[in-house]
Amino acid sequence: MRAEADLIIARPEGLYCPPGDFYIDPWRPVERAVITHAHSDHARYGSAHYLAHHDSAPILRRRLGADITLQTLAYGETIEHHGVRLSLHPAGHVLGSAQVRLEHGGRVWVASGDYKLENDGTCAPFEPVRCDTFITESTFGLPIYRWPTQPELFADINAWWRANADAGRASVLYAYALGKAQRLQFGVDASIGPIVAHGAVEPINAIYRAAGVALPPTHYASDPALDKATLGRALVIAPPSAGRTSWMRRFPNPSDAFASGWMKLRGTRRRRGVDRGFVVSDHADWPGLQSAILATGAERVFVTHGSVAVMVRWLCEQGLQAQGFSTEYGDHDEADDASPRADDATDAPEAAESA
Repeated sequence: MRAEADLIIARPEGLYCPPGDFYIDPWRPVERAVITHAHSDHARYGSAHYLAHHDSAPILRRRLGADITLQTLAYGETIEHHGVRLSLHPAGHVLGSAQVRLEHGGRVWVASGDYKLENDGTCAPFEPVRCDTFITESTFGLPIYRWPTQPELFADINAWWRANADAGRASVLYAYALGKAQRLQFGVDASIGPIVAHGAVEPINAIYRAAGVALPPTHYASDPALDKATLGRALVIAPPSAGRTSWMRRFPNPSDAFASGWMKLRGTRRRRGVDRGFVVSDHADWPGLQSAILATGAERVFVTHGSVAVMVRWLCEQGLQAQGFSTEYGDHDEADDASPRADDATDAPEAAESA
């Protein structure tokens, strides 16, 4: 099929829909941008018009500006633009995350954005969308990446937290401020002790609560109700950048841990220099990617960022037409990765609030 006939092509500004004249998650300012979710590598400042899911709106306005021109849709709601029928469908990544379905000229394309299959209780779970052509991420597209189940993950985290609390040590868990932090708070056993949310995390908590997500009560570290003994039993949820700040001095003899899919690799755990690493990601693992792609029924698959070559090879072995699709993200780290990312800088004002 010729590139000019495709519903989505790669341009310097990002993924572009020629008949609809709009972009999906553009990395440069454009006239019309459809946003799959509010992580900063997918939602960039400067476009004239944005379209996203309802639940992404407060996060996008917080990060891109309260005065952005933003249209929102519910999942499954359809609009038509220049003859292209567009709808958003749950991606299961973070609150408001969406796959973008496009229909035009008898063809159906779906751009996945970032996604995971296991329902974590904090956002609408992933739904496969039937299509002719599927554009999928492949951040963890290697057979080594297989995630523990939710019960296994939280049994492990709770045991670590409980042991630290019994020893009077605060449990500091580094996690990305949007999505990962709320997932962890939602899943842990809040009866073990108080939960302290970093200033980059708590405003996002408020947005999740307003959307109906039942997060447990959380505190700022400066809360006068938390004396030294109480802080010694606390679970502290903070972005990776907090580990290099004076904010950490508030907590007595802390034990620290990192929550990320990259913790699957021993070398990454050693380089982080933390006491523990918990394997938890808001992206699909290898079996999840395989299952999600096959569930679409697509005969043609474009693979973006991550382990592209390995995933393309596997798809071709399944008899599908598969190829890599170049994006600016390249071999990008996950939104909750094992090193500080752009969104830590985005959240700097909130970090200062609780310093």
